[in-house]
Amino acid sequence: MFKGSITALVTPFKNQEVDWQAFDTLVERQIENGTDGVVPCGTTGESPTLTHDEHMRIVERCVDVVKGRIPVIAGTGSNSTREAIDFTKHSLEAGVDAALIVTPYYNKPTQEGLFAHYYTIASTVNIPIIIYNIPGRSVIDMKPETMGRLAKESNIIGVKDATGDLSRVKKQLETCGPDFVQLSGEDGQIFDYLSEGGQGIISVTSNVVPHLCAELHDLWQAGDVDGARAMQERLMPLHNALFCETSPQSAKYALSKFGLCTEELRLPLLPASAEARVQVDNALESLHLEADTNAPLKAHG
Repeated sequence: MFKGSITALVTPFKNQEVDWQAFDTLVERQIENGTDGVVPCGTTGESPTLTHDEHMRIVERCVDVVKGRIPVIAGTGSNSTREAIDFTKHSLEAGVDAALIVTPYYNKPTQEGLFAHYYTIASTVNIPIIIYNIPGRSVIDMKPETMGRLAKESNIIGVKDATGDLSRVKKQLETCGPDFVQLSGEDGQIFDYLSEGGQGIISVTSNVVPHLCAELHDLWQAGDVDGARAMQERLMPLHNALFCETSPQSAKYALSKFGLCTEELRLPLLPASAEARVQVDNALESLHLEADTNAPLKAHG
């Protein structure tokens, strides 16, 4: 159920409030362009700066717009176990298909603390849980052995792996078993991640070009390895541009160029710099989207 190109949705703002019309458009655009799932209220959605009310309303709105057509995986993590439980309970009640729960940031729990955090959430809320392991943002790294212990819980079903360490795929296969879903969190590594045995990605780039990201996974699943590799090479300039500064600064700039939302972010994030804009512009130009019938510029023309 959870595989392929899954989009970590941006949260569009207008005058510093959630732009609900733009949000609906962005979600519909993902479905129209073949995306395999969406993640509201993840890091790409600027979850740290959302109020609790906004967070819950975004999850509810996403479920309402999707209407069961593709999976919805809600970001429900927190560095407070109690708060993560509350967000996860709400998401279950809202009708999501799974919860994406980031490793607790700032607190720096031990491996035993990590185990206790996820075990407590999984024991309290009966919803499929995907661990989000991203040491670059949360400082701590969940080891494959700890993940393997958690994988024994029936509702802890997978990982979004943003470690950048491709050797983790086989290590986690060994500790967690073949049914444990492994999704990359690194757009620039997705072809290699699939080659190592991963099932898909939770992507930032697919906000901008969902049809191309979906096509890469379709090619891979059809056994067209060369075609998938060629698509990855085609997308690399955009992958690099979208992460040349803190995400989602460049992604929001790209979406604003298509008229899909403003490039507003909430402090402490700032709009993309002039240098980042040039890099995004060049990357989009290299994709020759004007010749593509599924190009973002035409998705809601």
